[in-house]
Amino acid sequence: MRIKVVFHYLGILIGILGLSMLFPLACSIYYQESDLLVFVISIAITLVSGLLLWKLFPVSEERLSQREAIMLVSGGWILASAFGTLPYVLAGIFPSYLDAYFEAISGFTTTGATVLTDIDSLRISHHGILIWRSLTQWIGGMGIITLFVALFPVLGIGASFLVDAEMPGPQAERITARIRDTAKALWLVYFGFSGLEVITLWIAGMPLFDAFSVTLSTMPTGGFTPTTLSVGAYNSVLIEGIIIFFMVLAGVNFALYYFLFWKHQPKRILSNPEFQFYILILTGSTIFMALNLINDMGLPVSEAFRYSSFQSVSIMTTTGFVTVNFDVWPAFSKVIMLCLMAIGASAGSTGGAIKITRIMVLLKYAYRRIILFFNPRVVLPIKIGKNIVPEGIISEIVGMSILYFGILVFGFILMSTVGLDQVSALSSVAATLGNVGPGLGLVGPAANYLFIPALGKIILIVCMLVGRLELFTVLVLLTPSFWKWR
Repeated sequence: MRIKVVFHYLGILIGILGLSMLFPLACSIYYQESDLLVFVISIAITLVSGLLLWKLFPVSEERLSQREAIMLVSGGWILASAFGTLPYVLAGIFPSYLDAYFEAISGFTTTGATVLTDIDSLRISHHGILIWRSLTQWIGGMGIITLFVALFPVLGIGASFLVDAEMPGPQAERITARIRDTAKALWLVYFGFSGLEVITLWIAGMPLFDAFSVTLSTMPTGGFTPTTLSVGAYNSVLIEGIIIFFMVLAGVNFALYYFLFWKHQPKRILSNPEFQFYILILTGSTIFMALNLINDMGLPVSEAFRYSSFQSVSIMTTTGFVTVNFDVWPAFSKVIMLCLMAIGASAGSTGGAIKITRIMVLLKYAYRRIILFFNPRVVLPIKIGKNIVPEGIISEIVGMSILYFGILVFGFILMSTVGLDQVSALSSVAATLGNVGPGLGLVGPAANYLFIPALGKIILIVCMLVGRLELFTVLVLLTPSFWKWR
């Protein structure tokens, strides 16, 4: 493995991150805030660091191996979060570097778990910081490396390894012949939806700054908002409806939008089994929670469906916006929420957790095992729609699911040892591993993660990174054979 190649491209990646800070810098200049100096220094440090890595480790244009791609993806996310803390640290927003790193990696991984206690106070003199906070989610939503591939033709060398290691889902669906063109198409759809949401939220009455901030967190299914009370601060059915619509869009496999907008094949979406199951789960969870709220809490029908629809979409897409403190809801509704945290949205979307496709394969796999128990000679391939799922993919999904729940249980045990009660410990791991954000109990929608001890924050940081990169990309680094030089 050529570590020099990894460092060379990490330099370019860090340089891109430094350039992205120009947007919050412009925001600080517009509002005439002192943060402009913070971003000038952050940009300078980030760009110089990236330039040094790029220059000190020159390489010829050789193809990246799979191991080098994995190193680049994992290292890229860790370093991006490290440099992403610079504006927070220089502005003195957080009491410690660990808290700043927690917020930064929560942003880039689109988790939305925060250690900020009074976000509203930052609106007085830190608009640039708030925009940067949301922008980290927008960059991380479609993928730092995917953006990297889209911008730089040189990364056609091993680009498929990079995208496969980063894109959320059992496998990245290549919608064009060249992986770079696929990355560009996905980012174009992502950018277009983002622009449309900003406009519609602004027309609906949301302040323009808030519309930008919320959009930068909606499309990546992130969850950061410029208000302490999240989306509930706006108390608008229209605004909530618009955000629900875009959260649902963000939870769909983005490859399907290529067939809709470029190939003009709307039936490709409507007939997609994963999309159908995705809508079915959202609809079912909304109805069941609404009925539970009506029966156990006596809420009016309209209010029950308003709250249940928003929260079911927000949690299942792993966005993490809230309009109400669902931690006080009946146990049945909270169990549904925990299940949605684990299920997640579609493969190829910006959402986290296990993903709909994997759930479908696991259910069909379980059914096949039941049939084989009494009829071991039957040949029963697993199909998603009309497509047969290869046995290799089935094995990968089963293995990933075992690891996912293994990490969930192990993380739960570790978080219990740092002083959290059982509900808070379990939901904190489920919410960070699934990149959801708010959990239940002490980390519920009306709380935050600031009180968690340093060791607990480190555990949750690992959960966020492992969850975003879908386990294998990070866990493979722990195997001795990966580090054999050859």
